[in-house]
Amino acid sequence: MDSPSSTHGAAVTAEGFGLKGPRGWAFRGVSVAAEPGTLIAVEGPSGSGRTCLLLALTGRMRATEGHAEVGGLRLPKKMSAVRAMSALGPVTGVNELDPAFTVAEHLRERALLQRRFDGSLRALLRPRAERAAEARARIDTALDAVGLDLDTLPKGARTSVRDLERLEALRLSVGLALMGNPRLLAVDDLDLKLSDAERVLAWELLRRVARAGTTVVAVCSEAPDDALRITTGADGTTGTETGSDTDTEITEEGADDAIAEAGRA
Repeated sequence: MDSPSSTHGAAVTAEGFGLKGPRGWAFRGVSVAAEPGTLIAVEGPSGSGRTCLLLALTGRMRATEGHAEVGGLRLPKKMSAVRAMSALGPVTGVNELDPAFTVAEHLRERALLQRRFDGSLRALLRPRAERAAEARARIDTALDAVGLDLDTLPKGARTSVRDLERLEALRLSVGLALMGNPRLLAVDDLDLKLSDAERVLAWELLRRVARAGTTVVAVCSEAPDDALRITTGADGTTGTETGSDTDTEITEEGADDAIAEAGRA
């Protein structure tokens, strides 16, 4: 197991991991073991607990059964520490881009927030030009990591989020998340409203992130062959790519209730 102080991607393990909402189990019986830098795909139909599992593994939801460890930190006991080392890409109702903001506004806002969270008091008092250069470098690094070229957008950096194509918005969301240098990146509904060609590009984006060392967990309807797969199903089973099954109960009502609660938190 990797050390919690490591700057590399976080190892992710779970055994009998489950979350029960007011109207039933959102997910149950999840077991997985993934090394740092692994691309993990949570595959299953909508309403099968995929997003709840994503949020539980990033410390945003409290599991009610079993346990998991992320970067050596045990869940649900160390939820706040896991939240600090992880970052969310787009998650409907929890972490979404503001459609009225431009791309530049999102990037500037995130750079400012990261400087406040990460910097010492001395760093915050540096000359404005120095701080602006650091923010620009942070933004450029994130854009390069996700392959988002602002010059190709309809109005460049001044393009509103509402005018972005789905794949462009995904790249922006992931880039914003990477600005915090997380050890674990979580992305919901990766393949939603994407063409076959766009799905290929979306998965290649996440492979690039994983190859750079960050562990990635992505919710999808169909996982690629090279991902470590966790399947969730309305028939009440979950399993990993090894094909192991466990007795579970996963209900759409339980998942929806849990996601709504996370959005209010």
